[in-house]
Amino acid sequence: MTLYFSVVIKLLAFVMFTVMLFSPSRQLHTPTNLLLLSLAVCDFLVGLFVMPFQILLSEPCWFLGDLLCALFNLVSIFTVSASVIIMVLISVDRYVAICHPLIYPNNITERRIRISVLLSWIYSVLYSLFILIDNLNQAGSFNSCYGECVIRVNGAVDLVISFIVPISAIIILYMRVFVVAVSQARSMRSHTKVVKLRRSVNATVQRSELKAARTLGVIIAVFLMCYCPYYCVSLSGASLIVGSPSEVLVVFLIYFNSCLNPVIYAFLYPWFRKSVKLIVTLQILRPNSYAGNVI
Repeated sequence: MTLYFSVVIKLLAFVMFTVMLFSPSRQLHTPTNLLLLSLAVCDFLVGLFVMPFQILLSEPCWFLGDLLCALFNLVSIFTVSASVIIMVLISVDRYVAICHPLIYPNNITERRIRISVLLSWIYSVLYSLFILIDNLNQAGSFNSCYGECVIRVNGAVDLVISFIVPISAIIILYMRVFVVAVSQARSMRSHTKVVKLRRSVNATVQRSELKAARTLGVIIAVFLMCYCPYYCVSLSGASLIVGSPSEVLVVFLIYFNSCLNPVIYAFLYPWFRKSVKLIVTLQILRPNSYAGNVI
């Protein structure tokens, strides 16, 4: 069953990655979608590297050696850290788009998003190395017997840096977005028909941004539901036995989030479904495919 979900994660994340990278519509190449692309790459790495090793880790004996054990945990922490940071960047993107729409086009550009994503990935690599430095220098030193894959991390540091700080930022930003979005929705409904006609373009843009905020809000809500159980256990100070049903469940929820993201895109983004159809039917290979409007 776990292997099945691993395959699903890889396939769905790969489709999302392909759609975002090779989409026939240039209209999809926006700062927000660049963030979604980065998140899709994290999902793809989870399915390609983390889940298969997690399956092996649930077996009674780890037979791949101490070095691969440390490297597996390095990639695992890296993908989780990168995903959390991308979620924060998505929240910042929606906050500026909804709360400060006049400065959004000039301040949130594709170039700045690319730089932000690159810095987030560099930070995630450095953080993973920092949190696992002892395990990498002395691979296998925390094993009590042969055939184990045990690492030791500073749970308090990881809890604060990987959960409390970013989640607090996400919640604060989205609370502000929610308040402004409700205010804008009421304002648009209260306008007269004349005002609506005069501001039809602005109203359309506002509705588009609000819809994007709702969709990304769903992604963040699912993200919180999948990540909270693991960090709540860490916050309580309780210890999880490696390989126990409770440990497998809370860890699996984190990785299962990578499977849910592409499903959310498919249900809530019409352009995603249309782009998938163009790719599956090979219409993307046509010379004029980039001229198509899939939004």
